[in-house]
Order: sequence, then C-alpha cells, then structure tokens
Amino acid sequence: MGVFDFIKEVGEKLFGASEAQAAPADKIKEELKKHGLDAGDVDVKVEGDTIKINGTAPSQEVREKIIIAAGNTLGTAKVEENLKVEGGGAEPKFYTVKKGDNLSKIAEAQYGKGKANRYNDIFEANKPMLKHPDKIYPGQVLRIPD
Repeated sequence: MGVFDFIKEVGEKLFGASEAQAAPADKIKEELKKHGLDAGDVDVKVEGDTIKINGTAPSQEVREKIIIAAGNTLGTAKVEENLKVEGGGAEPKFYTVKKGDNLSKIAEAQYGKGKANRYNDIFEANKPMLKHPDKIYPGQVLRIPD
C-alpha cells in the first residue's frame, strides 16, 4: 500500500471537484477510463480530499498511471492505494513539478548530469496524461521510469 501526496489546488478540474475536496468516485473512474487505463478491477472511494484506490492493476505501469491520473485532479491532496500488480511490482517513483521545470531539467535531476536527453522517457511514461512534452505545470506529479 502506498500513500502519495498531491497539491490539491492544481490539476484537472472534474465535475463535482473543488479546491476543498476531490471529485466524486464515479468522476475519478471516468478520468481513468478517459486515459485508457484498465481500471475494471479497481475500486475508488473519495473521502474529502483523499482518494482511496483498491484492487488489481494489470501492470506496474498501469498502477502508477492510475495513481497520478487520480491524484492530478483538482481537490485531491492524497491518494491512498492498495493495488496489487499481476506479477508483482516495485515502489513507484514520482516527481512533483516545480516552477521553472521542464522535462529536460527533470531528466537531468533524476538520471544524472548529461542525461537531459532522457526527457522523452519521462514524457512517454506519462502518456496519455501528458499530450506534449512542453505542457507541464507546477504541482503536477509525474512518474519517473527506471
């Protein structure tokens, strides 16, 4: 089980969400479906600004994308997840975007000096939530692949 923090004042605005509370569970499930994430065996509950996710994910990648797709919504301060991964999974690695960041800067910080060209690895790892490598915003949480 993991508990992941998000900045609740930023993110995708879903119907029923506000800066005080997360969107209703059915809207979170719609958001996962919109991104093509297999959430058929996933149960979503919302308690104030916390989203609780339980069930099974088909892969570690889908598990991580479910966490960030749910967490990067307006009104969400925390995602508590208990997703089992078919075949097992590792602890996810996430990064919260800061003012002035771009994917190249993040890649160099995460992978080491001279690795800025790995920005595309981060971009690809966050599709379909990211549509363009230059369209990130402060407070957004990104998954960082190995």
